[in-house]
Amino acid sequence: MKKRDSFATRFGFIIACIGSAVGMGNLWLFPTRVSLYGGGSFLIPYFIFVVLIASTGVIGEMAFGRAARSGPVNAFGAAAERKGMRKLGETLGLIPAVGSLAMAIGYTVVMGWILKYTVGTFTGSTLASSDVDGYSAAFVGMASAFGNNFWQIAALAICIAIMMLGIGKGIEKANKIMMPLFFVLFIGLAVYIAFQPGAAEGYNYIFRADPAALANPMTWIYALGQAFFSLSIAGNGTIIYGSYLSDNEDIPASAARVALFDTMAACLAALVIIPAMATAGTRLNQGGPGLMFIFLPNLFHTMPGGSLFAIIFFVAVLFAGMTSLLNLYETPIATLQEKLGLSRVKACLAAGVFGAAVSICIQGIVSGWMDVLSIYICPLGAGLAAIMFFWFCGKDYVEKEVSKGRSKPIGGWYYPLCKYVLCPICFLVLILGAFNGGIG
Repeated sequence: MKKRDSFATRFGFIIACIGSAVGMGNLWLFPTRVSLYGGGSFLIPYFIFVVLIASTGVIGEMAFGRAARSGPVNAFGAAAERKGMRKLGETLGLIPAVGSLAMAIGYTVVMGWILKYTVGTFTGSTLASSDVDGYSAAFVGMASAFGNNFWQIAALAICIAIMMLGIGKGIEKANKIMMPLFFVLFIGLAVYIAFQPGAAEGYNYIFRADPAALANPMTWIYALGQAFFSLSIAGNGTIIYGSYLSDNEDIPASAARVALFDTMAACLAALVIIPAMATAGTRLNQGGPGLMFIFLPNLFHTMPGGSLFAIIFFVAVLFAGMTSLLNLYETPIATLQEKLGLSRVKACLAAGVFGAAVSICIQGIVSGWMDVLSIYICPLGAGLAAIMFFWFCGKDYVEKEVSKGRSKPIGGWYYPLCKYVLCPICFLVLILGAFNGGIG
């Protein structure tokens, strides 16, 4: 029997998990949420939810994947088999697996935008407009139906080429290069911004304490959504990365490191973007693609050294986005290998061709596409994974799997916290997202 591919080093696994977590939510949502919901008052509930979700959901999905040595379809099947319902488990496992593919397809569109703008910072085209209206028109044209075919296919081709090399030689090595560079580049941007006139106002805005914002339920709701989606628990990517782990890995320690660096990335983004907006005398009240592809390029155009700033910024964003895209495609690729017996290369090609065809067709509706997935499919997948692991597998099995690789067993607090707090939270996120049009 052929040995299953795996991460070559502990550091490689951790950095890949950090790469999967650090994505657009850190860069185009977190700074806006901090700005709109009281600065430091938003950070308090955000940190609370990061600790809660990392110490329950992230640990659980990593351990679930390692225990099953497979992606969500076989993992759910193995858990349900304990109740004599393997077929039902495998069917439910298709929800996060297909959801990961659908999310990867939508993310492919976004990566096409990022690659085009990154190359454009070197050629000058990204900062060619003279005002917000010009940047808005350029983005709308690119984001329209069939508006960015070449760069989108190029971004996907890079991703699939890396994935064909496998886990250790492809995903791990790519993350070892891209993630450290992301942090170095963003730290450099933060230092540069600190010396710009007006930046202090941005820092005041980040670190202010606003009791009214802390008392606002929406601050807590959006902090929950930001933490939940930023840590990438969805019953797919974290499970599949966990499946490549050795039994010697201390999963709770790894989950803590992933949460720490993901939070650092989000805070770095806020420390760059909010003070940068302050230097232009502008309050940050625009999130999502508009922030990154309209308002920030317009700001860079007017800043001293803006061209260099734009190059560094978009290169860093490209690295963050690509590491997330690798994680999203890994679940469907691994599922094709497991269920259809395809080789790694053939599974990558199949996912790449399908992803290219569908992503080209959804360019004009990608916002709605991603909204449906983030509001419904991601929290549903996380909730189903939590139910399968904590309710179907049982206390003794869960504690044994989570404790593997540790010097001492996980505490007695872990299982009840996951079973009775994490599981309801997953479905609470789904309900709150449905009522508010998305919270992550």
